[in-house]
Amino acid sequence: MSQSTENKVNRLFPAAFLERLGTQDYIDMERITRALSEPSPVSVRINRSKIGTVPSAGRRVEWCNDGFYLPARPAYTLDPLFHAGCYYPQEASGMFLEEIFRQTTSDNDSIKVLDLCAAPGGKSTHLSTLIGEKGLLVSNEVIRQRASVLAENLTKWGIPNAIVTQSDPSSFAGLPGFFDMILVDAPCSGEGMFRDAVAVNEWSPENAAMCSERQKRILMDVWPALKENGILIYSTCTFNPAENEENVRWLLSKHAAESVKIDVSVFPAITLIEYQGVTGYGFHPGKTEGDGLFFSVMRKLSSVPGTGRNEKSKILTASKEEARCTMLWSGAEMESLIKAGDNIISFPGNLTDYGLLSGRLRIIRGGTHIMTVKQNKYIPSHELAVSGLVRNEAFRQIETDLNTALAYLRRDSFSSKSSEKGWQLVKYKSVNLGFVNNLGSRLNNYYPVEWRIRMNLPDDADIIQFTWE
Repeated sequence: MSQSTENKVNRLFPAAFLERLGTQDYIDMERITRALSEPSPVSVRINRSKIGTVPSAGRRVEWCNDGFYLPARPAYTLDPLFHAGCYYPQEASGMFLEEIFRQTTSDNDSIKVLDLCAAPGGKSTHLSTLIGEKGLLVSNEVIRQRASVLAENLTKWGIPNAIVTQSDPSSFAGLPGFFDMILVDAPCSGEGMFRDAVAVNEWSPENAAMCSERQKRILMDVWPALKENGILIYSTCTFNPAENEENVRWLLSKHAAESVKIDVSVFPAITLIEYQGVTGYGFHPGKTEGDGLFFSVMRKLSSVPGTGRNEKSKILTASKEEARCTMLWSGAEMESLIKAGDNIISFPGNLTDYGLLSGRLRIIRGGTHIMTVKQNKYIPSHELAVSGLVRNEAFRQIETDLNTALAYLRRDSFSSKSSEKGWQLVKYKSVNLGFVNNLGSRLNNYYPVEWRIRMNLPDDADIIQFTWE
């Protein structure tokens, strides 16, 4: 390392971090600190349930079929397809979840998966795609504001197999053996994101030690919810052994479990980490394109009792007329329908599962909100518009240009050539953006107020850089 480079590194990063990094023999400190001094690579994961093309200038992420590196960061806010859930900006290292899922899951039919620390939703949207329409994803976030962001991102992604909960990890102990797979993307000291000055400023040896202890509590809290032979995936965005391989070793010492090896022979940039019977996988900037990340995989060997309770009787179901309208507007199955207050919801699992989950967790998004019933009037939900459940043919469709689509997403007023009254779907490039209600004299915009674009639009909206083949 040259003297000027060394001086720059010393200015950017805490001395205690550099000192510890230098003791980790599987880390090339010079390479990693140089990479962390440079801009982050840009990558997205596309949603093939909504769009059938790929980024025209993209390079595929090696371990993710739908992941692509982009040459520059697009203006996501000015792209209606971003708001419609056609892609998710996600750093590439985290997309390795797909390879782990592929190698550890032979049959994902009706699989039940928990993403415990899920906000903002990158890994949850990925999991919802991987598990398929018959799987059930419980996506949890304990912090209320972050849980709202998580619910928004899963709603926009549109695959109707996920629910969102806002519960402490300890709440999941009341669901013994419920999940086939659990992802714990644990809160950590954030060293892998040191390209961000905020992450650097928040780091300290004391904070890293606190994170390690909190991670242990989280792992112990959620472990009972994993079934026998179930898979637990543990990840952090740090290089700290005390938060990574040492914590995995600690968990294995407390429970009957084994470390699961993932074949990474075709991905030479991934660093294999071996520690006292634990195998981990390091994503180190300078070797891999993306942020710093650690993964490890465990299999539970001990048996667990089931919940032994059927709480289906607590659930209200839709009336015949409500179900009739639901069937007209959506592809939801009759047996999936739940009535929660004035809302009709399609739950992605069976109703017994809903009873169990609702009895132990705080559900903030219980599946796909189909419609709201008010004074015998049926109001379709925005969730339905962007969901794979919507029957497009049930509604008149308004195809928009870019400026009109952005106006809709700002909740600005706009006009339609159609005088036909009723609920209509606003589309951009044949992808649903949401509903309007045509009253004849005007269009009422039903895009969610809290999601609207707030930034001032430039005169030339062609600054959008994201193009498709």
